[in-house]
Amino acid sequence: MMWYVYLLRCGNGALYTGISIDVATRVQQHQAGKGSSYVRQHGAQDVVYSEPHRTKSEAMKRECEIKGWTRRKKLGLFGTRLVPSA
Repeated sequence: MMWYVYLLRCGNGALYTGISIDVATRVQQHQAGKGSSYVRQHGAQDVVYSEPHRTKSEAMKRECEIKGWTRRKKLGLFGTRLVPSA
């Protein structure tokens, strides 16, 4: 079983970082208002990036690392130009 770190674009333009074994199902949960309170408040639009990890521990470490990054650095993961937040 693989774990994935993913970046989700929220309705306010923010990038939410999370982990899951099934990103598509997790996004559906976010869109249904389940899970993260931040995403519930700001809405889930689409996954803009994901990367696989062999263990939950590796995924959690990477998630923590990415959460500490600036928006510009996160955008660099998937080659998007910096766009002002809504």
